[in-house]
Amino acid sequence: MKKVLIGLVTLSCFAFARVGEPKVETYSYGQNGMELVARSKKGVIIVSTYNSKMTIRQDIARKLYDLYLDNKLQNDKKITVEGSEADVTGKCIIRKKNSLTAVDFYYEVVEWDSGLKEIYQNKK
Repeated sequence: MKKVLIGLVTLSCFAFARVGEPKVETYSYGQNGMELVARSKKGVIIVSTYNSKMTIRQDIARKLYDLYLDNKLQNDKKITVEGSEADVTGKCIIRKKNSLTAVDFYYEVVEWDSGLKEIYQNKK
């Protein structure tokens, strides 16, 4: 009887275990706006995010600012920013005019630490 019970418990563990690819969802909403305005030796830097997720937008903006200061951002390139709750892949546009620099980041994929993967899908 014990063997049967242990066998059933083991089988149910395997049956309900999540194995394989992470869950993928799409979203068509997000926060747009300036997240960070900072002065540096190079002038004023404005970091804006588009299609961002509300809970991680400040963290990702701060990481983008740090990447910009370290000269690790390139204009019109896709990058992945590693945040504390999620990794975000998106396109970065850098615009400069005199001493003003705008760093615009467009979210495309958010990979949460929980395993959920969200892909931005523009509704038309």
